[in-house]
Amino acid sequence: MTETSRPVQELDYGPRGRVHIFADAEALAAAAADTFAEITSAAVTTRGRAYVALSGGSTPKRMGEMLATKLFRDRIPWESVEVFWGDERWVPEESSESNSGVAKRAFLDQVPIPPSRVNPFPTTVPDPETAAIMYATQLRTVFGETDGVPRFDLVLLGMGDDGHTASLFPGTAAIHETEALVVAHLVPKLGATRLTLTPPVLNAGREVIFLVGGGGKAETLAAVLEGPEKVDELPSQVIRPTDGRLTWLVDCAAAARLTPLSGAISG
Repeated sequence: MTETSRPVQELDYGPRGRVHIFADAEALAAAAADTFAEITSAAVTTRGRAYVALSGGSTPKRMGEMLATKLFRDRIPWESVEVFWGDERWVPEESSESNSGVAKRAFLDQVPIPPSRVNPFPTTVPDPETAAIMYATQLRTVFGETDGVPRFDLVLLGMGDDGHTASLFPGTAAIHETEALVVAHLVPKLGATRLTLTPPVLNAGREVIFLVGGGGKAETLAAVLEGPEKVDELPSQVIRPTDGRLTWLVDCAAAARLTPLSGAISG
């Protein structure tokens, strides 16, 4: 880890994850880029390929911009990295709202990753339900698995101020999905359709990492980590890796409402 991406404090929330707190949004993004480089390199060394699920949002975008710089770009075995997305809006890739479109423009088009290893949701097909089926098929094809749940080496997630993650929103049935790998569903509070990987896929990740920044998410983060389990109200609580590690990379503003635990490690 680089000096600029070292946490100022760490907190251990047991099954709810380990929290690494950074001074500000820039340090958080640098830590995310550093973590991306470390995990993908280790996966390629160990298993020959690194499977990554990206998230939308401002912090992942800044992380991507850093990954495109020489400091990080040359550390990553791009030719062996396979990229998917945790969720997507039902918009064309050219839209500023497209998670895959933003990531491509921010960094994927500027690094030597083979285009065939970039797997966006197919938002040009006639309907979202077909897109969900196609994406599930793509997952199985790329991972080379006909059954079971594909296992990502790195799952990057964000958290909304309402506690949602990926496109698992409060009160939606997708939170409790146990069979499908991908679902398309209408999110009533948004009046919009979203595509999302489901909890079984997200929880199968070897390394599952939330990136959370900003004071506007402080109260929700405290509720997710320290409050009672209410997954229908706080879908981020449904993320509990079955055989992996859950980590939260947050900035000081987002961590402002957390209660330091007795086992906290201060940097």
